Amino acid sequence: MRYCVGIDLGSTTTKAVILDDRGEILGRGITNSRSNYEVACQVALGEALNTARFGLIIAELKRLGVAEERGVAEIVALELQFRKHQYLGQLESLHEAMRRLVQAHSDAASLSRAVDEIVEQMVEETPALFAPGARRKSDFFRDLAGSRYLHLAEVTTKQSGIGYDRIVGLFDKAILDVENLPPASQRFLELARAAQADIAAPSAEMSPAVDAAGQIALELAVSVGTGYGRATLPFPRARIRSEILCHGLGAHAMFPATRTVLDIGGQDTKAIQVDGQGIVTSFQMNDRCAAGCGRYLGYIADEMNIGVHELGPLASQATRTVKINSTCTVFAGAELRERLSLGERREDILSGLHRAVILRAMSLLARSGGIDDQFTFTGGVANNEAAVAALAGLTEENYGELTLNISPDSIYTGALGAALFARRDWLREEAEAAVGTMQ
Repeated sequence: MRYCVGIDLGSTTTKAVILDDRGEILGRGITNSRSNYEVACQVALGEALNTARFGLIIAELKRLGVAEERGVAEIVALELQFRKHQYLGQLESLHEAMRRLVQAHSDAASLSRAVDEIVEQMVEETPALFAPGARRKSDFFRDLAGSRYLHLAEVTTKQSGIGYDRIVGLFDKAILDVENLPPASQRFLELARAAQADIAAPSAEMSPAVDAAGQIALELAVSVGTGYGRATLPFPRARIRSEILCHGLGAHAMFPATRTVLDIGGQDTKAIQVDGQGIVTSFQMNDRCAAGCGRYLGYIADEMNIGVHELGPLASQATRTVKINSTCTVFAGAELRERLSLGERREDILSGLHRAVILRAMSLLARSGGIDDQFTFTGGVANNEAAVAALAGLTEENYGELTLNISPDSIYTGALGAALFARRDWLREEAEAAVGTMQ
């Protein structure tokens, strides 16, 4: 089976979307961006290939006569256990990397015991992390493992007397090696079979469906890259597209009636106007400063020692909205601390911070031509409920009642647009090849 892929290399995350020759989405993948951009692309593509194979398993179960509702339920359970085994494999690689690093220390024996104890506890906790209904702060290995490792390192430090910084330093060095390992898609059948063994009472058709889908050859036809880091992508120049064009086309594909698109990513904000075919007619972007973007919210989360995903729910608990003077990342922490020292509630401060971010976006929208119905919000910040609420309120206040579109897959919008450009290139090249053969 041949496919095309769009890869969006953002400042914080790298996304991949796979399409078949009909333009249907086969799979999506996401990973945290890293210094090795080529590996980030491979991992995102690997995750997209994994989700594509889960879709193929569903199709195979249906072909074998399994009811759709049961098939979907079994795939949800299978994928959860797959992620568990994937995590355990990465944890094993992390452990091996840290044990190698330990050998360079004079107290290698005691340091190794401390690391062994921490990892052993992390392994014991893993089934609970991936149990049905379990809530995880992140699905990225660095975030998930790092959070638990740091917590357990504090306990180990008190018991062993080894310095906390030394134990944490081992993780910081080892995680770089683990992140640069080949993607798990190369081990799909191995992990899927292990996951299948952990599912309670799977249907008799599950095993042959997993084997059949896992053995289907997936062949890359065309890839197109975009995003903040597109200049560093390991693609030919002809396979790179502007993120403006990709977000416009991707938003149009998700919501065909879209006329205005707002994308707030980690490093930049884009206000885009498109026509009925998803072609960009005008746009505005913020300058090189990350003020008012996702990175700004990340700095705020760091200052408050919470996860970025917790900002929206906290801000939604506000009883008033504090006026924020600056959305500069340099002064973000200083203004936050000042407001807290004045007795302001952090929920109210966060409400003001979100409103300030959206006000900057509204300025870009106005300069790009305003907001026309329908209006689509994309990017990682579109998953932040406080940002969405602020945008909805300011949009109605300034433009009246409009349809505001937000997809659960909004973070993939740019990658989807890139995949659609890849498909166009693929179809054009096949048509040209067919003409050449006829001549």
